[in-house]
Amino acid sequence: MTHELKGILEAYQTATTSGLKGVLATVVHLKGSSYRRPGVRMFILEDNTMIGAVSGGCVEKEILRQSQSVFKAGIPKMMTYDGRYRLGCEGVLYILIEPFQPNKELLSILNQCMASRMDFSLVCSYTKEEGESSQLGSFLKLNDKLYPFQPNNKVASDISLFEQKMSSCFQLIIVGAEHDAVQLCTVASMTGWEVTIVASATEEKDISYFPGAKELISAEPEMLTINSIDNQTAVVLMTHSYVKDLKYLLRLKDERPAYLGLLGPADRREKLLNELMEYAPEVEDSFFDAIHGPAGLNIGAETAQEIAISIVSEVLSVIRSRNPIKLKDKIGRIHN
Repeated sequence: MTHELKGILEAYQTATTSGLKGVLATVVHLKGSSYRRPGVRMFILEDNTMIGAVSGGCVEKEILRQSQSVFKAGIPKMMTYDGRYRLGCEGVLYILIEPFQPNKELLSILNQCMASRMDFSLVCSYTKEEGESSQLGSFLKLNDKLYPFQPNNKVASDISLFEQKMSSCFQLIIVGAEHDAVQLCTVASMTGWEVTIVASATEEKDISYFPGAKELISAEPEMLTINSIDNQTAVVLMTHSYVKDLKYLLRLKDERPAYLGLLGPADRREKLLNELMEYAPEVEDSFFDAIHGPAGLNIGAETAQEIAISIVSEVLSVIRSRNPIKLKDKIGRIHN
């Protein structure tokens, strides 16, 4: 959800240059089931532009209607949306709608957290009763200090709190610059991931070739420097060159991404890993545990676009610790 908050911050900063006010809507509690879980947010501008969504599309119109009183009075409010008779999810959403007026300090801290991939929390004070109250509101929590989204707002002692831990945006590092890398970049960026392309200087590609990419690093394997590989990072090697893949593997051997995908058949993977162990016998087992090759789920993918979907799906299943099955075969709720 961090990437959604990032999009809201970008929209807010753009809106302020145009003199537009905005309100923030946050699902803070759920009774039953819903399309999205508590912690999802959307941003509404006074010209009725909506950024993000808290459901599949049905709730947003009601939030837009209810937000008008927040624009007018400047006072946060609670609304509920009972989907048991209008949606297929059969749940009741409790939604906080508040003026979004972060000061420069808060914006600076949030931007710094995201840029440096720091974890932080968001705290919302709320009630389950509909209506306006100046005690409602959201806060950034960092090092046990609270920074309000509204000027001079404080957490009341007699009100419910919803706290949400926010990890760094998930990132995908694609090593390669061929057509299939472009498709994977497109799908991953649409998913909300931050995508970095790593390409050899001989590829002669620039970032405009990769829709949605955050950064392009042009470097040979021996000169590659990436300082942000963590447990919120996936790496996919797809250079279409056995020698280059081996060199990049050697460069990455001390990193511990959440997922490391290899393009190509199983016998190519085994050859790569055997040669890696010959060059670097000290490589720890935990590095090999993160390797998935051939990358992707077995969904019958044939085109570059389908292969991209297959790879993104496998990455999600790995980082969410899920064994992929058809949802119709799942017993119990979809979201645990």
